[in-house]
Amino acid sequence: MKYGSLIIEKKEYVFLKRILNISGYAEDFEVQKSLQRLSEELKSAQILNEDEMPDDIIRFNSKIMVYSEKGWEKSMQLVIPSDKDFKQDKISVLTPMGAALFGYSEGDTVVWNFPAGVQEIKIVAVTQDNRHKKLDMSI
Repeated sequence: MKYGSLIIEKKEYVFLKRILNISGYAEDFEVQKSLQRLSEELKSAQILNEDEMPDDIIRFNSKIMVYSEKGWEKSMQLVIPSDKDFKQDKISVLTPMGAALFGYSEGDTVVWNFPAGVQEIKIVAVTQDNRHKKLDMSI
């Protein structure tokens, strides 16, 4: 892990904690496990102000390219739950993939238990969509 722990912007951290508390009732067991692991990782995350955030950290609205040890490659955008759209490759932070990637940085490798089993995912590229600065973080 490039920075030693997850790095999360302060307002996004507060919002994420709120939606994790609400979503604790996910019916799918694998999704529950992913969200519990993300909650655990948040306990040791570095919480930074907006102006301190490195550009290569995965946050809300980040565009990401990942590569799996199983040979597949995928581009996606990590979004708040209400903005998810699988047809446009917009994944919610409340999915196992979204939970696995949030707060990590370009170049990191994440080992995560997905519904299809444990996978190693390499974060190849991260670009920021500046809409994270205008996110409506009300629930």
